[in-house]
Amino acid sequence: MTTPISERRLANAIRTLAFEAVQKANSGHPGAPMGMADIAEVLWRKFLKHNPTDPNWLNRDRFVLSNGHGSMLQYALLHLTGYDVSIEHIKNFRQLHSKTPGHPEYGYTAGVETTTGPLGQGIANAVGFAIAEKTLAAQFNRDGHQVIDHQTYCFLGDGCLMEGISHEVCSLAGTLQLGKLVVYYDDNGISIDGDVEGWFSDDTQKRFEAYGWQVQKVDGHDTDAITQATQNAIAEKNKPSLIICKTVIGAGSPNKQGLEASHGAPLGADEILLTRQALKWDHEAFELPDDIYEGWDCTVKGQALQQSWESEFDAYKDAYPELASELLRRVNGDLPANFETQAQEFIKACQDNPENIATRKASQNSINALQPLLPELLGGSADLAGSNLTWFKNAKALEDDAAGNYIHYGVREFGMTAIANGIALYGGFIPYVATFLMFMEYARNAVRMSALMKQRVINVYTHDSIGLGEDGPTHQPVEQLSSLRATPNLHTWRPCDTVESAVAWVEALKAKSTPSALIFSRQNLPHQARDIEQVANIAKGGYVLAKEQGELRAIIIATGSEIELAMNAYNELTAEGLGVRVVSMPCAEVFAKQEINYRDSVLPPQVRARVAVEASHIDYWYKFVGLDGKVVGMTTFGESAPAKDLFPYFNITTDAVIQAVKAVV
Repeated sequence: MTTPISERRLANAIRTLAFEAVQKANSGHPGAPMGMADIAEVLWRKFLKHNPTDPNWLNRDRFVLSNGHGSMLQYALLHLTGYDVSIEHIKNFRQLHSKTPGHPEYGYTAGVETTTGPLGQGIANAVGFAIAEKTLAAQFNRDGHQVIDHQTYCFLGDGCLMEGISHEVCSLAGTLQLGKLVVYYDDNGISIDGDVEGWFSDDTQKRFEAYGWQVQKVDGHDTDAITQATQNAIAEKNKPSLIICKTVIGAGSPNKQGLEASHGAPLGADEILLTRQALKWDHEAFELPDDIYEGWDCTVKGQALQQSWESEFDAYKDAYPELASELLRRVNGDLPANFETQAQEFIKACQDNPENIATRKASQNSINALQPLLPELLGGSADLAGSNLTWFKNAKALEDDAAGNYIHYGVREFGMTAIANGIALYGGFIPYVATFLMFMEYARNAVRMSALMKQRVINVYTHDSIGLGEDGPTHQPVEQLSSLRATPNLHTWRPCDTVESAVAWVEALKAKSTPSALIFSRQNLPHQARDIEQVANIAKGGYVLAKEQGELRAIIIATGSEIELAMNAYNELTAEGLGVRVVSMPCAEVFAKQEINYRDSVLPPQVRARVAVEASHIDYWYKFVGLDGKVVGMTTFGESAPAKDLFPYFNITTDAVIQAVKAVV
């Protein structure tokens, strides 16, 4: 190792903070921070363009710790370089409401760009950052005015590379030639179960070269080699870069370095004493001398970088005032001033011009109508654009035009969704992604992460039930809607016609801190008649679609394609003299947020005779109908047959709804 003593001491500050915080919490992962300390010192002190006094500066470099279990590495870096992460925060590592949670969490800690921990998703977010940077730069930069121009850096480990999502996103990154993405691989050969050679023998260099990446190998403790490799990576403009850093996990611990014992548990008091001696670190726990802080402080340099960029941006504003204003609007996440008015005009047009079409087609119509108002809309589909109907009139694929607005993700549902999370986090875009509802399962954890991080990501899921027909039970969703609806901070919309589809799109676009799942049918669905008040109430998530004649005796609740069955049952029961109401519930989560008076006006609590109908798993709906109510829906997987045969086979019919209503009455 050729590291000068001053740099080694600076890196050792990371090591000591990491093992002390983990020891105090009696929980955590000291090995990765200790092993990657030298890499981090090079990147954060020599290359990373950032301003600790303004963590959200637009043209900063982005940094992602994909191996998020090593969170103390990032917290130590933030503390040392001058962010709002104090030594008291470090001492409160992994404690309730601390700024130093067990894994980095977006929104909790200044300087943390994304929530990481589920392995592989951090590198996917980083790919999203790099896509967003490249696309935003192509859309807004002009000759002599490079206002968007920065790198995305990512640390990852063996676990990230073992996760299949890393293949999905790194393959796409190479194809899209994301030259400003630089990834450092902590090649320490150790995971929780021990030496990875027994279960991870890939030739990572060849793997990434096959993706179209620049690949370099260095000693991860040689700062000169790391410096040169980073310079080479920045110089490469057309390929993303992987720097394979051979490191020793827990570096500095005499008895635990290089072993799984340093991976996910405190070193222990005795070993910490020995480690301090080995590192020649004679300061008290959590005590750092002034020269360490002086060596690490990045505030003056960061402020100068930002001030220089702001001067450049002022010149850009003078030269291109409209572009500058539009860029700021988009990165702030604000919709255009005229959006609401024009969106409502589109919704009214859908009601005034009835069409009996599949809601997936209604969704495409909505995109075509709304996209011209929203240049920030960045669409994509997992190789199903022709089935999801996500391609729109003004679409330009990124592989053809760097300033485009559509991404062909290929068959990469998980990677696609996690990349979209990164794009949303970056800002300047509202991403939507699409696949069949059944294959949401591949993307499930990334959907959860967008909800956890409060990101406006729109998930378009088509082919929403047994109604897709002959493809059979492997493609027919049953339990997926319940899973989505159970996710906190996720709005799941299942509209019944063109009007509800338009409202679902508009509300998803307006939900600034909430992701949405828009669920659309393959088969054609009939238009439903409504008055102005009913149209307005769709945005409340649930509303009275058909009012009872006379005394209210029973309520039918339905969504999507099953609204047709509910209305057919309503007509027959009303003709028989039974007072029945139909409630359309396109988004139960939004309905649940309405004031109690409104909810009670739609679902009067005294009316206990209730039936829900949806071609999905029945259990979810008992929260609305009660244990005495009935649900017409699915309790098994589907079958392979035409849709017209499947609904009668599973007894999801008008007659089944009628009989259920009569039973509860």
